[in-house]
Amino acid sequence: MKTPKMVLFDYGQTLIAEQKFDGLKGTETVLQYAARNKYHLSAKQVQAKADEINREFGRFDPAKRHLSQIEIPNSMFTSYLYESQGIEIALSSSEIDTVFWNAAAPGTPTEGIEEFLGYLKNKGIRTGVISNISFDPSVVAERINRLLPDNTFEFIITSSNYMFRKPNKRIFDLALEKAELRPDEVWYIGDQYECDVKGSLNAGLLPIWYIGAIDLPYKEDRNILTVRTWREVEQYMKI
Repeated sequence: MKTPKMVLFDYGQTLIAEQKFDGLKGTETVLQYAARNKYHLSAKQVQAKADEINREFGRFDPAKRHLSQIEIPNSMFTSYLYESQGIEIALSSSEIDTVFWNAAAPGTPTEGIEEFLGYLKNKGIRTGVISNISFDPSVVAERINRLLPDNTFEFIITSSNYMFRKPNKRIFDLALEKAELRPDEVWYIGDQYECDVKGSLNAGLLPIWYIGAIDLPYKEDRNILTVRTWREVEQYMKI
């Protein structure tokens, strides 16, 4: 296989494995910073409203989320969620994101990713990130840089900052423009078949399906290079 000039990564369940998302726990933690709670609502009541709104948009439905290729930034979502229920949170929008996310879904590096990033660095292969994520870009960058402090990512592109969500080709085109590279010079590695694999393939990049941290059933596609460990990706680079 032709060695790439750059490898781009998805964030969740690719670079970082997150625990099962617990929105109620996140909301409970955010409400600790409430300066006003007009109707004395509980975290369970607030989260029920959040779930209702999310269902309206199909926002977190695994079977449908890839169909929505425009992001709703969490800053917009939480502003409406809390203010519509008479709640004032004594935090900035990015602070709300940080508090909520750290409580709802703590993360740890996927097994072997730090070593693989070190391998790419030693080989002079550039790296970057494209993530479908609603949290503030600064909050995403802080988490990645805290959990992977030795990374050399040239950029971290989030749908919350650039509007388009994978599999939309535009977000991959943006990364190629920032990298000043052709699609055939770049590999893209992610865990989500529709967004990461099919999205990057449609954009002309070489997709690699990383399933090492997937906790859901998946249907094999023998036409796609599929790996369970980062050592496997490294071995493919030596072919």
